[in-house]
Amino acid sequence: MSAPTRTARAGTDRHPVAWLVSDTLAVTKRNLYKYIRLPTLLVFSTIQPVMFVLLFRFVFGGAIQVPAQYGNYVNYLMPGIFVQTVVFGSTQTGVGLAEDLAGGLIERFRSLPMARSAVLTGRTLSDAVRNGFVVILMTIVGFLVGFRFEGNLLDAALTFILAITFGYAFSWISAWIGLTAGNVEAAQAASFIWIFPLTFASTAFVPVETMPSWLQPWATVNPVSVTVNAAREMANGLPYAQDLLYATLWILGILIVFVPLAVSRYRKVT
Repeated sequence: MSAPTRTARAGTDRHPVAWLVSDTLAVTKRNLYKYIRLPTLLVFSTIQPVMFVLLFRFVFGGAIQVPAQYGNYVNYLMPGIFVQTVVFGSTQTGVGLAEDLAGGLIERFRSLPMARSAVLTGRTLSDAVRNGFVVILMTIVGFLVGFRFEGNLLDAALTFILAITFGYAFSWISAWIGLTAGNVEAAQAASFIWIFPLTFASTAFVPVETMPSWLQPWATVNPVSVTVNAAREMANGLPYAQDLLYATLWILGILIVFVPLAVSRYRKVT
């Protein structure tokens, strides 16, 4: 079936939006089934954040002083772990797309009567679901080492939603990198070049006041810091409206820039 025929079929058999939603959910399901067939992929994606929790809680936590309103270091740490986890998890979007591209799977998708954009939206959505699972697991680990939500149930839910949405936005950055890199190895290497400065030069683990003066301006406006601050305030029952607004603006800005870039790159490489 030719591309024009597929397009015409999409327009006559069902509404284009319904076509896109259905195909996106199908691709999402396909990507999630991979974790059922290969559960070690999910296990290894959770080991690293668990190690970060334990290391910072029991090795570095005693040496890090945090503002008094957070009570203790673990309550300061865990919202940062949530955001760091989804940012690191977002790199799998680019790696997965690079793998599918190299293996010819995307070309096979193109031969099917399906919405082309479903490949990208399905990949980013499935990674958001995986990130949600990992954040819930990190919450359980946090509770085991002393973390408690000090806000109400709505604040806790907003903390999760903010972290997962932030990770979803970063998945589009990773998608563009994965489609640009050319192969899986390059996608993996390119992902961590920008991830480390964003996560570790932020307030995820330490207050910005403890950093060198030349680094503080970057750490203050860093989107990871802004999102961590909002999540931390929500988790600890503190006023969060302003930082939540800034975090939302960062998420929208990333999506506005990188969704078109990723879609454009996807069209070129396929």
